[in-house]
Amino acid sequence: MTDTDAAAEPIADPTGTSARTSDGATVVVGRYGSSVVAPAARDRRGGGEAPSRGNGRGRTGRAAASLPLTRRRWFVIVGGAILPIALLLTWQLVSTTGAVPVSQLPSPEMVWLAAVDLAQRGLLGLYVAISTQRVLIGFAFGAAIGLLLGAVVGLSRLGDILLAPTLGAIRAVPSLAWVPLLILWFKIGEESKIILIAIGAFFPVYTIVAAALRHVDRQLLEAGRAFGLRGVRLFTTVQLPAVVPSVLAGLRLALAQSWLFLVAAELIASSMGLGFLLLDSGQNGRIDRIILAIILLALLGKLTDSILGLVERWAVRRWA
Repeated sequence: MTDTDAAAEPIADPTGTSARTSDGATVVVGRYGSSVVAPAARDRRGGGEAPSRGNGRGRTGRAAASLPLTRRRWFVIVGGAILPIALLLTWQLVSTTGAVPVSQLPSPEMVWLAAVDLAQRGLLGLYVAISTQRVLIGFAFGAAIGLLLGAVVGLSRLGDILLAPTLGAIRAVPSLAWVPLLILWFKIGEESKIILIAIGAFFPVYTIVAAALRHVDRQLLEAGRAFGLRGVRLFTTVQLPAVVPSVLAGLRLALAQSWLFLVAAELIASSMGLGFLLLDSGQNGRIDRIILAIILLALLGKLTDSILGLVERWAVRRWA
């Protein structure tokens, strides 16, 4: 055994909650994960531990006051609204001054009136609800299967050998290539649309989860095994917390992909939904409704992504 190996070898703690390496570092294996804690800092003036800080309330106030401008909430909100407002003003200016004919670019007022007309006829809310339902159901199925197969490929060498080549080839198939096949197999009902959206949600989750599990820090795995963790206990205690940020990032990407596949799914002889609104408006030359559908897709995509972003923050604080 070399000196380096000896320095990294954990010395088990009788309490069963931490292990100390010979260089003074401590490997802590808790309920929700493992971490390596460096030796305690020393006071520069003496050999003891660094003195504790003062009142936590004063420190919190000073930290809030010293936040950089780009980290302050009001600046984030205002900064994020600058570009949309600028685009809206430019759009209004271009459409009202005649720089672009209204037959090619309707004004914001015309798009708003198209939305009011559809809402009064009871179609706008119905189309939004149907499209959102299709996306959420397809995303749920695709993400669940992606998590399962990603875990199998990421954790098992045999699973990687058997599944990865085939799934990699299927991932390269364009979304529209599935449309004729799904129509023949599942006709033009809801099943074909939801399956196509599930295909779009599956691959981002599968790819990211499998890659994240392959690259979990081996020192954490060795520390977990030093405490007798194997199989499911090792996965839930060490591996899963280590990949939580990557899993949530994959889910957000899959949700965005689900909205992209929605339009292709609703081109399958659909009679309702935002994809149908795009197709029908294009056939009738209603550019105002086309722009309305695009804006609604953008808003719904951003709303669902923001909700999943809140879940990501909570999960990272809770497990990572």
